[in-house]
Amino acid sequence: MPHPRLAACGLYAITDGPRTDLLDAVAQALSGGAQIVQYRDKTTDAARRLAEAVALKRLCDTHAVPLIINDDVALASAVGAAGVHLGRDDGDIAAARAELGGDSIIGVSCYDSIELARAAVAAGADYVAFGAFFPSPTKPHAVRASPGLLRQSAALGVLRVAIGGITPDNAPSLVEAGADFLAVISAVFGASDVCAAAQRFARLYPSD
Repeated sequence: MPHPRLAACGLYAITDGPRTDLLDAVAQALSGGAQIVQYRDKTTDAARRLAEAVALKRLCDTHAVPLIINDDVALASAVGAAGVHLGRDDGDIAAARAELGGDSIIGVSCYDSIELARAAVAAGADYVAFGAFFPSPTKPHAVRASPGLLRQSAALGVLRVAIGGITPDNAPSLVEAGADFLAVISAVFGASDVCAAAQRFARLYPSD
């Protein structure tokens, strides 16, 4: 049963680290139709990250879109984010849910592994993410995943997220294979017109 705070499908916009126009860029992505926003910032500037996460939570709330925090359960808890995304070494799903609350959204990176996805779902993950499906400028050395994973994971009963080098041109094959969400960094936040870039992805899914 999909998490009630998640849309059925769409663009999952992931921020690309420190930038002076972060709030404006995310506002544009939301205006373009992003259904989930993830705050991803791997720096150690705790004060700036907290301030940005607070501001993003407020912004996402105005659009009724969940804010997910990348890899940082404590930050997600501090700002009241909708949930957290956990990578391979980012902690335990049960511990994250215990800290964030029973209605929190917990997503898990499963890379190129259906076994990791099965384990994540068994542990209570709300969505699983596979990738990289294409060469990724954010993670150039990431393992490559096959679209077959999206088809194979349909039986898991949770939302499936595709990530890694996704553009509006190569994304249709992933949607066709069963990706409920397209997680995008560079092709949205690296675009000269963030809103228009988000709209191109949003249009790949049927509207209500």
